[in-house]
Parts: sequence; C-alpha cells; structure tokens
Amino acid sequence: MSANATHPTPLPASIDATVDLLARGDYVASRRLATAVYLSVRMGRPLFLEGAAGVGKTEIAKVLAGALDRSLIRLQCYEGLDIASAVYEWNYQRQMVEIRLAEAEGQVDRDSLARDVFDRRFLTRRPLLQALEPHPEGPPVLLIDELDRTDEPFEAYLLEVLSDYQVTIPELGTIAAPEPPLVVITSNRTREIHDAVKRRCLYHWVDYPDAERELAILRIKAPRAPEALTRQVTAFVQELRGMDLFKVPGIAETIDWTNALVQLDQMSLDPAVVNDTLGALLKYQDDIARLEYGEVNEILRRINAEIAGGRHD
Repeated sequence: MSANATHPTPLPASIDATVDLLARGDYVASRRLATAVYLSVRMGRPLFLEGAAGVGKTEIAKVLAGALDRSLIRLQCYEGLDIASAVYEWNYQRQMVEIRLAEAEGQVDRDSLARDVFDRRFLTRRPLLQALEPHPEGPPVLLIDELDRTDEPFEAYLLEVLSDYQVTIPELGTIAAPEPPLVVITSNRTREIHDAVKRRCLYHWVDYPDAERELAILRIKAPRAPEALTRQVTAFVQELRGMDLFKVPGIAETIDWTNALVQLDQMSLDPAVVNDTLGALLKYQDDIARLEYGEVNEILRRINAEIAGGRHD
C-alpha cells in the first residue's frame, strides 16, 4: 500500500470527488451510484448493491480499495457458509501441541491450561474478523460478495457485525473494530435478503449501463478496439438486452466479447464473426441458438443503419 499510518488517503469530500475517485480506478459510475458510495464512506454505513450478475457490483469494492490505498478483504459467500469459514476458528492442532507440551512439563492446572490454549495466538482469523482488526493504512474495504448465496442463519449472524462492527467469541469476549471498515455487500438477487440486513445498509440497484455509459466503459476497458467496432458492439449488446433471453449479457461479457474480437483482429462486426464468438457474450445454449438462426443478420442491419444515422454517436 502506498499510504501509511500517518498519511492515509482521505475519503472523498463530495459526490464529484467520488466520481473522480472511481474514475481513477477506471470505473465509469453514474451519479446516483457515486452518491451512494459517497454517503456510505462518509456516514460509515455498509453499502448494499443489488443487481444482475456482471453489472460491476464487485468491481466497485475493488476500485474503492485501490483508490483509497486500503486493504481489500473479500468474503465470497456460498451455500453452507459458517462462522468457522467466515469469522474465526481455533487452531486445534496447535492447541493440542500446547497441551502435550504442558503435560510433558508437568503443568496439570486445567483451568490455567484452558486459558492458555484459548489465547489469541491460537486463533485463525477469517475475513470478517480480519476486517475488524486495525490496519496501518486505515480501515479496510470489506467485500461480502453474493450474500444471496448464503443461508438465512448466516444473515442473522451478520447483524452484529453490521450494526456494531464487532463479533463475539465465547472464549475471548467481544472484539470490536477500532475504526469501522468500509463495507460493500453484493447480491445477484437469486433470493431476497432479509429486511434486517438491508435496514443496516444504504441500498443501490446496479442496473445495466445505457449505451453512452457502456461505450465509455469499453473505451477504457478495451482500448485496443477500433472506435467503429466499439460502437457496433455497444449497439449490438443494447439490442440483446431488449430481447427475451434467458440471461442477457452484463458489462463483463461485453468487455470479454470486445477483447475477443480484438484478438481476432476484427475491425467491425459481420454475421460470421458474431456467430463464431457468441460464447464470449452469451452463456446459455438456448440464447446462442436463438441468435444463430436468423436474428444476427437482422440486428446487424438495424444497428448499422442506426449508427449511420447518428443515433449511437
């Protein structure tokens, strides 16, 4: 980290400064999103980001950590996630070694031994506990990614963390953060998150970008792509998002597809190359098959006419 304990990178002082901060990390944010980020960091409230997969929710936390020179601590959620994986667990192997050594030295005071083996040096810290500890560059960015993949009991456990920035370990007591971390929670909305979690957060729905913002993103994330190709890709993807597909492409897929076309030295889109590369853009065979059978030609004809008419300038 470039910042240090005496000169941490300051938090943005305005919404415009937040837009600039995210832009330095190559993130093209809408003003509404920048407002949510600004209020989250200034108020010390977790930021809950909901939206379809691939729209840039996780990237916000990464960019925020990089721009502020903070550590990024990521908790990747999954079904069955428990406290031992998310918060802490005791290093039983080291504890057993300590007990054996104590017995070999004739130390048989069980109460004293119990206190010794439940010392912090035997504690394995997982992401949530790591985020509550002091960091020389300032409080870290804690990313709780895809919370909707977890079970409801884990959501209930999070309430103490999100309300008071502390966890309770029975053998040690309560461990509280000296300064709250910057918390970003994401959800792809595969299920509803409980209201008790949302009430502790500022909320923002991250939508698919409009054509203007998607074009700006591609110019940054796929700088080697010719301008004509970038405009065609943007218009093509915008058309797809208006179709009844099983999974419309997110901005992550748009970037992947554009970079794939650059690797193929494509200067513009044509039906053959679109059909050959749809796997970089769409992730379900039914969607790919639908486009392969006649849709591609019609979409290209329509967007090329629109570009020629100046609609996608």
